[in-house]
Amino acid sequence: MAITAAQVKELREMTGAGMMDAKKALTETDGDMEAAIDWLRTKGLAKAAKKSGRTAAEGLVAVAVEGGKGVVIEVNSETDFVAKNKEFQDMVASFAEAALNVSDVEALKTTEVGGKSVTDTLTDKIAKIGENMTLRRMEKLEGGQVVSYVHNAAAPGMGSIGVLVALSGENEAFGKQVAMHIAAASPASLSEADLDPALVERERNVLTEQARESGKPEAVIEKMIEGRMKKFFGEVTLLGQAFVIDPDKTVAEAAKDAGVEVSGYVRLAVGEGIERQEEDFAAEVAKAAQG
Repeated sequence: MAITAAQVKELREMTGAGMMDAKKALTETDGDMEAAIDWLRTKGLAKAAKKSGRTAAEGLVAVAVEGGKGVVIEVNSETDFVAKNKEFQDMVASFAEAALNVSDVEALKTTEVGGKSVTDTLTDKIAKIGENMTLRRMEKLEGGQVVSYVHNAAAPGMGSIGVLVALSGENEAFGKQVAMHIAAASPASLSEADLDPALVERERNVLTEQARESGKPEAVIEKMIEGRMKKFFGEVTLLGQAFVIDPDKTVAEAAKDAGVEVSGYVRLAVGEGIERQEEDFAAEVAKAAQG
């Protein structure tokens, strides 16, 4: 199939690979983006793709905590200018408080805030401000103690990244440190047991191909794979990551020293997974088309 310049550009943004390497990867895999990412990684030409980094939409993430439960919601706007608007911020804060008493985002949309449903409130605000807005998602977390953290705060309890951490005991100061760690490190899961099996299998396949390209004996290759998988689990699981406050300890070890267990977390970043339309890459398109 014909590989388009737009596909090449997308693959480059996701992997950091060079233009010709990205084009070759897509050609070798018949345009399959996921397979092309793995092809590049096998050849040592790309790091693991971080799709969540493709932030596009503006808006705010807001958190609210009450006792042993917390919520984090995302409300999007078209521009950062609106996200700095106090009316918008007050509306988002009211949505977050209302979210404490509902189960999911669909229930939140029908909940009344100030005598109107959340959906109608949004509609009215769109008409007044003149910019599209959406209540995109909501996550809840419960535990012995729930601690929140907001990164790049635009107003109290809201900003660009919202994190909730659930602890089995009570240690708010430590919980706040873990929440800040999560905001920075963006783990894929709490522990190895919680990782998506498909993600684990895919990583093992990539590492297996990398190891086999070394030409070493099978017994050595198996040890290489296990060592690299152990490193992978340490990099992507919260409890296995080196704690940013004390890198000599894992988060699990730091929690034990703090007298608590981390039982869960939620992390939402504004616009993650929504692609932004970018312009003015005509020269790059032309170069890719010429091969």
